[in-house]
Amino acid sequence: MSKVSTVKAFISLLAITVLAAPATSSTDSFVFGGCSQLKFTPGSPYESNVNLLLTSLVNSATFTTYSNFTVKSPTSQDTLYGLFQCRGDLSNGDCGRCVARAVSQLGTLCLDSSGGALQLEGCFVKYDNATFLGVEDKTEVLHKCGPLIGYDSDEMNRRDAMLDYLGTGDGSYKPFRVGGVGGVSSVAQCVQDLSASECQDCLSEAIGRLKTVCGAAAWGDLYLAKCYVRFSKAGAYSQDGNGNGNGNGNGNGNGSNSATRQGGGLRFFFVSD
Repeated sequence: MSKVSTVKAFISLLAITVLAAPATSSTDSFVFGGCSQLKFTPGSPYESNVNLLLTSLVNSATFTTYSNFTVKSPTSQDTLYGLFQCRGDLSNGDCGRCVARAVSQLGTLCLDSSGGALQLEGCFVKYDNATFLGVEDKTEVLHKCGPLIGYDSDEMNRRDAMLDYLGTGDGSYKPFRVGGVGGVSSVAQCVQDLSASECQDCLSEAIGRLKTVCGAAAWGDLYLAKCYVRFSKAGAYSQDGNGNGNGNGNGNGNGSNSATRQGGGLRFFFVSD
């Protein structure tokens, strides 16, 4: 039998498990992924730590919707940090399936990379040897806007009021927030390694940017490194029946394209149809 690295073997086993489970477009469709351009050596202690970390993330996702891990090593460059988070309305079962699929895709997208991040509709996974846990990061990763619906001051006022409501803090910790008014729905979420004040700050930033870049659009999504905000008018959503985005990686419009962007030490990839 040929020699196969532990990470590659682990990813292959995950792929078999994921393919046996039914796909759910609302949770499993790809949003973006990012990879460090630094590579680790197959068979190295770092590879073993990646394997251990990814295993821990997948196992934990079956009973909680958020967790973070640190795999310590005698040498600081081999110490590894990682987390996963599922959308706040997912069950533990759906969360576990989403994280398993995300780790499988991350292993393909970021093969032998020292760090990587992947966002699916229902979950987010990230690992790196540079500590990012508990660090606020408002770097914009992606925004997508739906088709323009024309200037309707009443509708835009309702949308802005709803987004402002999502961004209103009352001192309590609310990492997952939903809202709806006048046929417009919205959702926002912070990565839970942020404090309540950092979460509030991140969401306020994301909401302000989303209003600017997707002003008169039927729907809009904006992802910062540690939070996201999305809104959609009834009957118009950023995902079609197949779970495919109808915007692009950098702004408005329809079309099929792929793009890349640098941010936070990772090279991000996003695809929309």
